[in-house]
Amino acid sequence: MKLTGRQKVFLSKFLDLYGEAEGPLHYTTVAERLGVSKITAYDMLRILEEKGLVASEYVLPVKGHGPGRSTIVFHPTQKAAEVMAQLAGEDWDREEWEAVKERILQALREGKGTDYEDLLNEILLRIPERQSPMLYSAEVITATILSLYQLKEDAMASRLFEHLRGLPGELGLNALAGLTLGLSLVERANRRFTTMLLSYTHRYQDSLSKLSTERKRMLSDFAQEVMKAIGI
Repeated sequence: MKLTGRQKVFLSKFLDLYGEAEGPLHYTTVAERLGVSKITAYDMLRILEEKGLVASEYVLPVKGHGPGRSTIVFHPTQKAAEVMAQLAGEDWDREEWEAVKERILQALREGKGTDYEDLLNEILLRIPERQSPMLYSAEVITATILSLYQLKEDAMASRLFEHLRGLPGELGLNALAGLTLGLSLVERANRRFTTMLLSYTHRYQDSLSKLSTERKRMLSDFAQEVMKAIGI
């Protein structure tokens, strides 16, 4: 299926919005969130609907909230997720991956012996800007491990890092998402950091689902390198 660059970007953002809302969206909401006109949002959703990537339905307002006039809402189809997964594969840039990976690891090596708080803050702020599922996942992995490092005495005592190093491939990557939730419940954890990290978890898991087995293996290896770089 051929999509223009604009249609690809719009569909990707619409999928993110749908994931946040956890339900169908009115085109005016889409327009507002994406910073486009209502007409543009409506036309683009109709185009994507013609391609089988979006479906529409009419719903009545909740009783007691205005007249009984129905409104139209949109939601992505299963085909949309499949197409975006394929596009993510097409957009793969190994050189960019290697460059970003090395920058992260170099920053970690240079900060060895510190608590990495400034670097963690920097990473958490730039995570939403990452469009590539691979790079987004790498940043979340780094931020999660650094957040755990803030509690390294407890983590060492519970042999948490040892267990993480022993988890193979995708199992270890999914375990990191679970640890993010656990961090939010730890009283000594930095509340601002854990709240930001938790807000990225859904997209992190979605990003992983779009990656091939080989790329998940690469991310798993990267997680091991991150732990080695900070000396755990």
